Amino acid sequence: MKIGVTVPNFGPGATVASLRAWAALVEDAGFDFLMVGDHVAATGDVTASYPGPFWEPLTLLGYLAGITRRAELGTTVLVVPYRDPLLTARSLAGIDQLSDGRLIVGVGVGWAREEFAVLGVDPRRRGELTDTYLEAVLALWADDVVPVAGRDVDTRPRPHRRPHPPLWVGGNGDAARRRAVRFGAAWHPLRPRAGWLRREGVPALRAAAAGGPVPDLVPRIVLDPTDGPRPDDARLAGQGHPDQIRADLDELRSLGATHVLLDPHRDAAGGTPRSGAAAGEEHARERALLERAAGWIL
Repeated sequence: MKIGVTVPNFGPGATVASLRAWAALVEDAGFDFLMVGDHVAATGDVTASYPGPFWEPLTLLGYLAGITRRAELGTTVLVVPYRDPLLTARSLAGIDQLSDGRLIVGVGVGWAREEFAVLGVDPRRRGELTDTYLEAVLALWADDVVPVAGRDVDTRPRPHRRPHPPLWVGGNGDAARRRAVRFGAAWHPLRPRAGWLRREGVPALRAAAAGGPVPDLVPRIVLDPTDGPRPDDARLAGQGHPDQIRADLDELRSLGATHVLLDPHRDAAGGTPRSGAAAGEEHARERALLERAAGWIL
């Protein structure tokens, strides 16, 4: 089971130096992969949880591909309806080539209604658009020349990994599980409660597969260790005493998880967004936490 880290690519603490430090920590500590989030328009509903500046993920992953050598790189998650599928396919294929095949494509439908409005996309169609755009992206990766709007388009360079980079479908509900089955992708549930995947999530995934291949399980959980234990009915997976977190990881391994993504960002665990120097200090504390935790996680 591979263990990765969510790198916070937003907020005043997300400087170039900080992002470099996160990437170095992931590689030096022995984590297997890193992932970044996606927002295109930092509207009020976005910045309420993810304060600016927000680094555009595909640009950032291209940069990280050049300063890392071993760790896989990915999105958690790329909001598919925000971008033209031809642009998405070309950008992702380029990153996969520049990283020598280290890209993982986590995708989702999005949630920020103000952001959808700014981008001129109807949020009521986000599921439909996600499916249509994913079909187009996969078709664009399938051949060197692909017809688009009645004209042949040279799609090279195609992705390094064939037939395409690993595809993860983010989301905790039935629609995400069905989409993972439909596209032969992995299922990427986000910040589940402790025990939920065993009790409900994985059984529902198997039911969605309806006797066919069951998608790989690749969850994102928080990393929020505490000095003492927390009640299991009041915590997310990855919260609590280190013994509880290790037990969470053991449970995910027993459920067949191939990857687990850790999110050490305190705001994601229910904290208060910080600004200025305090944000930079918070990033440093989170990296220090991750470095310590590597000793009892990896």
